[in-house]
Amino acid sequence: MNSMNNVIILEHPLVQHKISLMRDINTGAKEFRELVSETAMLMCYEATRDLPLKTVEVQTPVAIARTKVISGRKLAFVPVLRAGLGMVEGAVKLVPAAKIGHIGIFRDPETKNAVDYYCKLPFDIAERDVIVTDVMLATGGTMVRTIDILRKSGVKNIKVMCIIACPEGIEAVHKSYPEVEIYCGAVDEGLDEKLYIVPGMGDAGDRIFGTK
Repeated sequence: MNSMNNVIILEHPLVQHKISLMRDINTGAKEFRELVSETAMLMCYEATRDLPLKTVEVQTPVAIARTKVISGRKLAFVPVLRAGLGMVEGAVKLVPAAKIGHIGIFRDPETKNAVDYYCKLPFDIAERDVIVTDVMLATGGTMVRTIDILRKSGVKNIKVMCIIACPEGIEAVHKSYPEVEIYCGAVDEGLDEKLYIVPGMGDAGDRIFGTK
């Protein structure tokens, strides 16, 4: 794990191996979906490393054990539609008690601005730590808008979990929200003229849902 300036790059061999398979143009939709979910589960393990613990007593078949459980922090996962949905299943396997919100944002093809079209959050979202999921962090405009919405909803602690990021996206997020930690599996070279991450993995939403 490589950490600097609130960007945590997960260099675990399993994460890196799965990202390589996702990059491959020959990887089909079924396998791509499975890889996204599996990678999200591995990443969530790291993103939740700082959850606080408390000591409890548990009766084992042999004796009383003083052991630890998660204390006092409730979580929510908020995928950015569409691609972020692909990461939720894997993350929820690790934290099944977490609630799930949904934020829909698209990038206007003319203005390149982020436009939100859907938002449904748990009623107690302001009381929860939130992990935002999106497969790609490209320009960062969509992520900044997502964090704007969550902040206005009262959320204090937000982390971003994406599989591939690029310098432009990281810079955009941290220009507006320098305190937000970004967990990713790779930071690629940058963006092309169409604002796709290079080398990236193409349009993650299309590859997850087989729509292209």
